[in-house]
Formats: sequence, C-alpha cells, structure tokens
Amino acid sequence: MTCDDIKKRLGENVKRIRKEQRLTQFQLAEKAELSEETVKNIELSRCWTSDKNLAKLTKALAVDIHSLFLPVSESFDSDSEDSVIIKNAIAENIKHYVDSVLKEITKNH
Repeated sequence: MTCDDIKKRLGENVKRIRKEQRLTQFQLAEKAELSEETVKNIELSRCWTSDKNLAKLTKALAVDIHSLFLPVSESFDSDSEDSVIIKNAIAENIKHYVDSVLKEITKNH
C-alpha cells in the first residue's frame, strides 16, 4: 500500500462518514474549525493533512482515528490473500499503537 493509497482511503472515508452524517463540506469544515478548502483537499486526496487536522476531523465526526484509514467493510467480505494481508497489517498497527500508548502512560506514572 502506497502513501497515495492511504491518502485516497482517508479521503474516501472522510467523505463517506460526512455524507452518512448528512453534513456538507462547509458544515464539516465549520464543525472541525477547518477551511472548506482543507476538507475538499482531504476528500479529493490532493494533499496529506496534519495530525492536528486529523484530530479536528475525528472530533467533528465523532469517530476514532483508525476509522478514517480502514477499508470499507465490503473489502473484507472475501478471504482473499489481499484481505488477509490488510487485516493482519491493521491488527499489527493497532497493536503497535496500543503498546506505544501503554508505554507512555506507564512512563508518566
């Protein structure tokens, strides 16, 4: 999976979730305290956005960050080799993230 694939998936998921919530790009931009142009660029995969903007989007859409990067559920309907690879990669990334969060929490206590 390339960086462009990840940007495309992010854009598709932001757009899908926004539409499920019946928000326009303008409404999402206002809710996330972003410019409408930023939302458009993310949805069209024109640019990579900052962690700060991703945090604003997840808060405005009331979703976990990982949901912005996951393949849509239809991608997992088959047990194809690609589907298994994606599932394993997602599981590994989530495990790595949880481990890093736990490490930081225990370091601070």
